Amino acid sequence: MESDGIIGISVDCVIFGFDDNELKVLLIKSDMERYDNKWSLLGDLVNNHEDLDQAAYRILKERTGLDDVYLEQVKGFGAVGRHPAARVVTIAYCSLINIEHHKLKILDNELHWHRVTTLSEMAFDHRQILDVCYEWLQKRIQEHPLGFSLLPKQFSLRELQNLYEAILDVKLDRRNFRKKFFSMGLLEDTGELESDVPHRPGKLYKFNYDKYQKKERKKWFGIDF
Repeated sequence: MESDGIIGISVDCVIFGFDDNELKVLLIKSDMERYDNKWSLLGDLVNNHEDLDQAAYRILKERTGLDDVYLEQVKGFGAVGRHPAARVVTIAYCSLINIEHHKLKILDNELHWHRVTTLSEMAFDHRQILDVCYEWLQKRIQEHPLGFSLLPKQFSLRELQNLYEAILDVKLDRRNFRKKFFSMGLLEDTGELESDVPHRPGKLYKFNYDKYQKKERKKWFGIDF
């Protein structure tokens, strides 16, 4: 079998955050002249000594200083011509971080958070990659409680519902939403209330990971809205 040449393998990280009741993605300006400073995902080629997961974690660490965040492989993208300089196949990873908690750890001042719903054209095929990862997140958040990675350790039910509404892009019934989450037994009342809020302070809860892990072993049926 003849080969047309060396094919590069890269990793692109779609890093989602939640802020001001909006889903956001962390981007950097492309340094390629062809893309005229368009925004791009955080990515790099995979080194010879790395597997894919190691490359993804390295990119996160080098660009953001983070090494303790949720990260999952989503899909490969290998269209011919997707990279103008060479034949490159990229593997997309999705990462979820709490913006408030990690705000001071951002190392590169070229990084900026952007609202997912208002982004226009991006460098390379990164808009397509972002769209695929966004659809993946919308599905996964109903199968597994990944959204808690985007929230503070203590959160109100209002914040939790705002998160799901932002990701799913739907308006959810307040009573039914709370009923479903309480029925799963995964929310633990901290005994504390919100502070410095313009509305009546709500109770603060935290996610019970131990209970979730036990449910996961038995079988997790997800959340159906």
